[in-house]
Amino acid sequence: MNEPIINEIEAGNIISKSNLPVGEFCANPYTGCTHACKYCYASFMKRFTGHTEPWGTFIDVKHWKEIKNPGKYKGKELFIGSVTDPYNPQEEIFERTRALLTQLKDSGVKLTISTKSDLILRDLDLIKSFPDVRVSWSINTLDEGFCEDMDDAVSIKRRLAAMKEFYQAGIRTACFISPIFPGITDVKAIIQQAKSQCNLIWLENLNLRGSYKTVIMDYILEKYPQLLPLYREIYHHKNRIYWETLDSELKAYAAQIGLDYVTNDDSMTRDFNAPPVIVNYFYHEQIRKNSRSGKSGCAENS
Repeated sequence: MNEPIINEIEAGNIISKSNLPVGEFCANPYTGCTHACKYCYASFMKRFTGHTEPWGTFIDVKHWKEIKNPGKYKGKELFIGSVTDPYNPQEEIFERTRALLTQLKDSGVKLTISTKSDLILRDLDLIKSFPDVRVSWSINTLDEGFCEDMDDAVSIKRRLAAMKEFYQAGIRTACFISPIFPGITDVKAIIQQAKSQCNLIWLENLNLRGSYKTVIMDYILEKYPQLLPLYREIYHHKNRIYWETLDSELKAYAAQIGLDYVTNDDSMTRDFNAPPVIVNYFYHEQIRKNSRSGKSGCAENS
């Protein structure tokens, strides 16, 4: 990958309202993301930035006035990383996510942080100081080759190792199996790998719309031509039978291995040492509604 285009910008409020199921508020210390995921739904954000460069090749580093009265967020849920990865490679230099966490320390806010990186280990002690916090890693394959085809983030092995370290430190962790690629993502294998080192397993299906739909369909044609009829059925003809069948299979599988399978995340109320709960977001219409509008600054598959 070529060197990304990096701009430092002055931002208004770093925290905004959200309607996503994992937070009343969201915060994104960067605009854009150099992980350059081919399926990144957050690419819709480009139209609000003035950037003409391809998504994944630029990143805007946000600077904001220090948060006034962070205590007003006490008891509120804040999702960090809805349309960017807050631990993208540039965070190691600019430390904007660390600055946000430092400003919110002792505020009593309930944090959810989503990443594909193990750079977050740098802030483990700081994150641990928050009273209610969840950290999720996006893992949609155990195949490192497919992973490298899809994004420029760290390896699956490193993501799982970071998840384990956070879990062992007593921080609630989530394995975000997203996006699930039909016929490619082995959901059961990922659950088996992660279930001993997380409190929560989120499931989200691959949604194809906008400019990256062609990118993914071309990739399937080139690398998985035998799956092309299935992808056309799902993404051209809007047939949901695949997801309905997978939903039923995973519900039965969860029962078989003794895990709860639900559609609402109540992980914060569960005993930390209880087995992880699997949450299915295949049919979460609210996510699709908000991500289309862009108003909440929050999105899926990011």
